[in-house]
Amino acid sequence: MGKYVLVSLDDEKAGNIADVLTNKTSRKILDFLAEEKEASEKDISDALKMPMNTVEYNIKKLLKASLIEKSKNYFWSRKGRKIDMYSLATKHIIISPKASKPNLSKVKSLIPAFIITGIISLVIRAYSLASFKASTRVPMDTGLEPVASLAEDFVVGAGEVVITSTPAPVWLWFLVGSFLAIILFAILNWKKL
Repeated sequence: MGKYVLVSLDDEKAGNIADVLTNKTSRKILDFLAEEKEASEKDISDALKMPMNTVEYNIKKLLKASLIEKSKNYFWSRKGRKIDMYSLATKHIIISPKASKPNLSKVKSLIPAFIITGIISLVIRAYSLASFKASTRVPMDTGLEPVASLAEDFVVGAGEVVITSTPAPVWLWFLVGSFLAIILFAILNWKKL
């Protein structure tokens, strides 16, 4: 279970919480459970000098409002009936004006931008591979030595050195930069989307 209960003002649970908090008997039970940590309906009835049916009714309302919960501990009566123990819920209640459901239409509106960016990145990659994968031929009699750090691969052939190079991953930088720009734009303009 989470530590928070998010309740909208339109939610039925908000009405239950308001009902309980305005009820003097429910507040007495909450105060009692705050001191005792856990108790059965009978314990509450005896301690607060209330009829059992009043305690039972208010316990149901407190459970429905998520202000108390059944404890893991319980015991059995002489008649073989399970007696539940109750304790305060260890949750914070957050009441918001509107239910905050994730707005998937806002996220869906960004999908075309990601797709277009991906396609453009693939085009840039194909272009850079086609133009930069070309081999550069250097005749051996020129005295130029191939520099291994500048070339990925070089081959000494019949009277010439063939230097092949691979392009810098410009397309990858474009892709990452574009995705970050789209995400930054979405964060800054989330309410307007």
